[in-house]
Amino acid sequence: MYEAYGKDVQFFIVYIAEAHALDSAWPILRGGPLLEEPATLEERISHAGKCVEGLGIARIPALVDGIDDKVMKTYEAWPDRLYLVGKDGKISYKGGKGPFNFSPDELDAEIRKELGLPASIDT
Repeated sequence: MYEAYGKDVQFFIVYIAEAHALDSAWPILRGGPLLEEPATLEERISHAGKCVEGLGIARIPALVDGIDDKVMKTYEAWPDRLYLVGKDGKISYKGGKGPFNFSPDELDAEIRKELGLPASIDT
């Protein structure tokens, strides 16, 4: 989607609390960087950099939630969630909580609608 709509849509990754920190209730078992829960914002920013690099998505700008997890709590974003802010500045799409209700196809359809494009490339 970033490649398809990046000229018309601003994309951001919002890095929130570490879902699988080594010292958490659900430590990461495979893949991904091995990180501990950060104690400072500087550590969280460092973790975010390692994660976007490791996932190969560093080309998309990343915003980092504060150590108080305010964004994560406000947007119910743990562990992941997709949002689209419309041209009017209001949320026009709020995806389901991930990972099981994470639907890039729904977001794609909403982006197309916001941009005034046909429902799908095939139409």
